[in-house]
Amino acid sequence: MNAAARRPNIVVVLADDMGFSDIGCFGSEIATPALDRLSSRGLRFSQMYNCARCCPSRATLLTGLYPHQAGIGGMVGNGGSPAYQGYLRSDAVTIAELLQAGGYRTILSGKWHVGGEYSIPDPQQWRRDAGTEGHPLPTQRGFERYYGMLCGAGSYYNPPTLMHDDRFVPPDEEEYYFTDAVTDHAIREVDRAVGEEKPFFLYLAYTAPHWPLHAFPADIERYRRRYGCGWDEIRHRRHYRLREEGILEDRWPLSPRDPDATAWQDAPDHEWEDLRMATYAAQIDRMDQNIGRLVERLEHHQVFDNTLIVFLSDNGGCAEFLREDGETGRWPEFYSVAATDGRPVAVGNSRRRTPGGMHTFMSYDLPWANASNSPFRLYKSWAHEGGIATPMIVSWPERLRRTGICHQPAHLIDFMPTFLEAAGIEYPQCFGGREIQPCEGTSLMPLLTGEGDYPPERMFCWEHYTNRAIRLGNWKLVSDRRNDDRAWELYEIEHDRVELNNLIDRHADVAERLATLYEEWRQRVGAH
Repeated sequence: MNAAARRPNIVVVLADDMGFSDIGCFGSEIATPALDRLSSRGLRFSQMYNCARCCPSRATLLTGLYPHQAGIGGMVGNGGSPAYQGYLRSDAVTIAELLQAGGYRTILSGKWHVGGEYSIPDPQQWRRDAGTEGHPLPTQRGFERYYGMLCGAGSYYNPPTLMHDDRFVPPDEEEYYFTDAVTDHAIREVDRAVGEEKPFFLYLAYTAPHWPLHAFPADIERYRRRYGCGWDEIRHRRHYRLREEGILEDRWPLSPRDPDATAWQDAPDHEWEDLRMATYAAQIDRMDQNIGRLVERLEHHQVFDNTLIVFLSDNGGCAEFLREDGETGRWPEFYSVAATDGRPVAVGNSRRRTPGGMHTFMSYDLPWANASNSPFRLYKSWAHEGGIATPMIVSWPERLRRTGICHQPAHLIDFMPTFLEAAGIEYPQCFGGREIQPCEGTSLMPLLTGEGDYPPERMFCWEHYTNRAIRLGNWKLVSDRRNDDRAWELYEIEHDRVELNNLIDRHADVAERLATLYEEWRQRVGAH
């Protein structure tokens, strides 16, 4: 094998709308043996942060910039400024572009959602606009091969805006399921890269377990009646296992049940709630099965040991839901998906057609999201820990010099410098004849390999739909958009990771210093 191919392969596996405690090695009752195996030989990050929602997190992952610097501070609609234009900015370079220029085969399999106005899928509009200014395709931003969904969500059996490279395509088999299909594509492209003796960068972006609740009956059946104990009991069990694993400190209690969540004994339909959570669990189970298939392929090619694999979620568990009439409910996606055309969307049955079957596009709703995010408060889109904390697993047998749990705080902005250092590629000042913004992140390589120094105290900031936060060392200043005055709250994370003891009055000087730093960051990146 040539010298270039000895550089590590890089694989990023991104789950969609999955909470902090939704996989086995992070406290869950959901069976995830493939991820558990990766974690047993790898490193779990207990304080890894995303950007609170799908589009901003994906923009940051790809560019090493805060989402506003990448052009997607909100969602994919045009917000009227470069920070909120809704697609990747030209002064932001993607990791795929840099790795491709450095000799890597670059592959995206799965969800794009960082370009274009449309989350409500209008295939004809997509066909008119795809690849134009404001609607860049993955193949225009550094990915040689692409298969997946351009928009943010849709049926797992008949996905909207499905594209292969630069062509729109229909599902290609009768028993089609998106999670399986994007893995099939990823494996085919890995086979090709290995055959060409090229190092590869694979971005495997699942939509699982984002609503709609679509899973195969056999997968669902493994979890039926497992959730009859209710969300309150599941939260307590997960909290216990997280502490037992050493991911949480024993001194961090379980946050109280969300006041908007009904007590389990008062839920009107336990059987339906059990089915909803069982289907959500089945979606994660199926994703793990597919991750296992990919790992087996890497092992078959004898490249697993030299492959840097990172798994994480784009945001916390999702408290949104769709009502049976198709209207969005509590804290909805700003652009939501409706199913009115008779697509096969039934919960538990991959092929039954149910015209107008809106209920099958529901999420699992707020009380189960509260369990997904155990032990934290709040959800996707918030800057509290329930919205921005993700489980993260890193596997790299050939270079990883530590295993177990890493409690060092880190952020998605760190992926760009980490991957470039691993690949031996410099971050440039210009790319493709255009000047680009400096990378915001810090390489995680010292934490992975034990070589070099890692900063003892770092600052991270968030803003998404006026939810705001700044973390500096052990202090975190955060606000909640539901409060009319958007008042700051102050927490000392080392002692209070679950954000229950607001110290704003006791440490006004700390809050003032953090608020000043946040304002400087806000103006620098163009955030609201």
